[in-house]
Amino acid sequence: MGVAGTLEYLSDLLSSAKKRKKRKQLQTVALKVRMDCEGCKLKVKNALSSVKGVKSVDVDLKQQKATVTGFADPKKVLKAARATGKKADPWPYVPYNLIAHPYAVQVYDKKAPPGFVRATEDTSIASLNSVEEQYATMFSDENPNACSVM
Repeated sequence: MGVAGTLEYLSDLLSSAKKRKKRKQLQTVALKVRMDCEGCKLKVKNALSSVKGVKSVDVDLKQQKATVTGFADPKKVLKAARATGKKADPWPYVPYNLIAHPYAVQVYDKKAPPGFVRATEDTSIASLNSVEEQYATMFSDENPNACSVM
């Protein structure tokens, strides 16, 4: 096999690499699913486990949360959860400490699990403005020049 054979081999190798399907990335999908009992939990877990590409399913009855990990499409996972007859939506909550104003009307949800608030796209609620940032750091424990009265 000479130079021409080597070039032909490399050309075939590169062209076959382009034809392959792009592999899906491993992702985690969290859903809020209305469940009442252990039977509901088992029904949801079995339905989500049957979706192609799912590696693991964790269902938390107390938080009404189903977490799916795998290569499955999030839309298909949501569709499978709804096919059980249960009300299912994407997980609407984020940890409490990620929101600057967790008691604002748009994010506070008394039905949220402990330590969570409703997610929001509103930047005025999700982050502190410059004046609020100054006051927050003025009385912070991490600030060595903070007020000693506290």
